[in-house]
Amino acid sequence: MKPAKVTIICIPILVSLTLIAVGFYYVNLSKSGEGAGLYSRDWTPEAIFAYWNPDDFYQSPKSVTGIFTGKDCISCHQSVTPGIVNDWQASRHSKVDKKVYCNDCHGSNHEDLHLPTPSVCSNCHSIQHTQFENEKRYGFPSHALAMQRALNAKHFVDKPKAEVSACLQCHSVATKCDSCHSRHKFSAAEARRPEACITCHSGPPHPDDETYFNSAHGQLYLKEGENWDWSKPLKKGNYPAPTCAYCHMNEGKHQVADKSLWKFGIKQVNPLSSANEIKRNQWIKLCSECHQADWSAQQLKAMDKERKLAWNKLYKAEAILKDLRASNNIYPAIEQRPAYPGDTQHSLFKRERIGFFEGQASAFYNVSAIERDYFEMWYFNNLAAYKGSAHGDPSFVKQGHKDMDISLEKIKQKAEKLHASDKTLIDSNMHNKIWLEGEYTDFNRVNNQGTSD
Repeated sequence: MKPAKVTIICIPILVSLTLIAVGFYYVNLSKSGEGAGLYSRDWTPEAIFAYWNPDDFYQSPKSVTGIFTGKDCISCHQSVTPGIVNDWQASRHSKVDKKVYCNDCHGSNHEDLHLPTPSVCSNCHSIQHTQFENEKRYGFPSHALAMQRALNAKHFVDKPKAEVSACLQCHSVATKCDSCHSRHKFSAAEARRPEACITCHSGPPHPDDETYFNSAHGQLYLKEGENWDWSKPLKKGNYPAPTCAYCHMNEGKHQVADKSLWKFGIKQVNPLSSANEIKRNQWIKLCSECHQADWSAQQLKAMDKERKLAWNKLYKAEAILKDLRASNNIYPAIEQRPAYPGDTQHSLFKRERIGFFEGQASAFYNVSAIERDYFEMWYFNNLAAYKGSAHGDPSFVKQGHKDMDISLEKIKQKAEKLHASDKTLIDSNMHNKIWLEGEYTDFNRVNNQGTSD
């Protein structure tokens, strides 16, 4: 082969290898800061993060030195933290022949203690841990990827850490088992109850609590649940009505995302794909433990219909916003706002973020009023309808779609006004000053590197 041809072939290979090396270097550099995730160099953690994300932030107290046995721990903590000891004594860990003591989970060296993360729990509970880790192959949303989802979000960089502490409290389900099995009982019976799930699965983005308790299943639980034997496994015949764990963790399987047909309701999917056909059959089989199979299948088809209707409405709203963007009529425009977290104010390429694939989640803030209307339509109204349909609460379905219709009409009216407005009457200097300065923006510019110019 001629040298010229060899050179031609080698150059793109060398460029590719160089770019790969630079990419790895950049990712490793970005993760080397005080924080965690892709933007770790741009923020510092709050003290409470040590408990939400212990692998990254927990540091053992130095007030006590020495190496201790489990019995030593119990002897001391009976007077220091008696409640913890009482919970441990009531747990299965203390009742088995070979007791699981404090040092089995926290370590024996008091200067180098650690919290019981999933990897620590896997030393005994390998099946559950493997199931939990395997959930990652289903992508977002999933419990196993919840912490990564939070830390790698750009808006996490910018917002004051006091505001996102609540985010990590729930997203810590990925980094510690006591999100579901509260320490130090780690009771399976406690984790089977709906309250273990609705601690996080509640509120406008995911009203699982309201829709479940409004359903026939939830009403039966509220009426009789205190008398059920929660020590029984999550198997057919053990419970008079299904709960969150019974349906989503059937027979105790620690993998929730494997039966999700509609990706939490925030992303349109084809419910009739080959993978979703398998999941659909799993749901029908589960529901058929109490209902007729044909009836169960019809409920899923009703959800298909509801999802199609919801996305038709969302796409209409997206089309309106994209038309506004194309005609430069979104107000305030992207260049008139503070930079999005992690970006600079004078980026060469900026676009208003519209629609799921352009970053709907970014609409938590730093958007115009009409974009925020769409965000609430997608994230609140849409999810209310979806959760109502998923959990058997027709009142939430009806209200969710009613609110979506109201939001869509509001977006139409605002769009008409924006199209008709005379932009020449706007003093851009005054306008930019209004949007680019202010107490919140100035605070972030000084205290969060993500919005520095």
